[in-house]
Amino acid sequence: MGYSAPTAGSYDPLGDRDTTMEPKMRVVVKLLKGLLYLAVGLILAVAVLLFGMRFADGPYAIVPGGAFTSGERYAGPEPDWSFVKDRQEIEFQLLDPARSRTTWIVEHEGRIYIPCGYMNSTWGRWWKRWPIEAERDGRAVLRVDGMLYDRQLIRIRHGDALPAVLSEIGRKYLRGAATGSAEEQAQALAMGLERIADGSLWIFELAPRS
Repeated sequence: MGYSAPTAGSYDPLGDRDTTMEPKMRVVVKLLKGLLYLAVGLILAVAVLLFGMRFADGPYAIVPGGAFTSGERYAGPEPDWSFVKDRQEIEFQLLDPARSRTTWIVEHEGRIYIPCGYMNSTWGRWWKRWPIEAERDGRAVLRVDGMLYDRQLIRIRHGDALPAVLSEIGRKYLRGAATGSAEEQAQALAMGLERIADGSLWIFELAPRS
């Protein structure tokens, strides 16, 4: 009886291998290569986007942008900031480095503030470098409805205004914290003050800049 070559998908006794595995392995290898190419492509696309946005006139959603190149410079007395009370987001730019971002904003008694959370997390420290830059040089420009306002970012660590600022953050952005019971609101306020004390939440006042 002569030896017959193994058919596709059979066990080869002389080669001691299962030939059904070869097509499967080729599919797996092709799939892994495709995923690798896709990942590299996405990384390159994100890198190109982030680099290109450095020259853009302002940010795009959560992606930081470059220096403002459009807008009318405000000249006059301190504005009545009540018009931003219910505005969800604004744009601001540091002068050094000249990068711009989109952020929340709250108003209290004619003064305006921006919060920045997750500052104790690895993600927060990597993505949100602007608070550290702002502590070093707080000169900034606020852009709202095409108007440019020169401001000075000042980190607020304590003070009588902080409870009201945290309550306003809860009203605008954390609906549950604003509509809960008095006890729940008190707990949310205490948690917010604790986060400020431990450095995970930073609050900046956008003060006038002379």
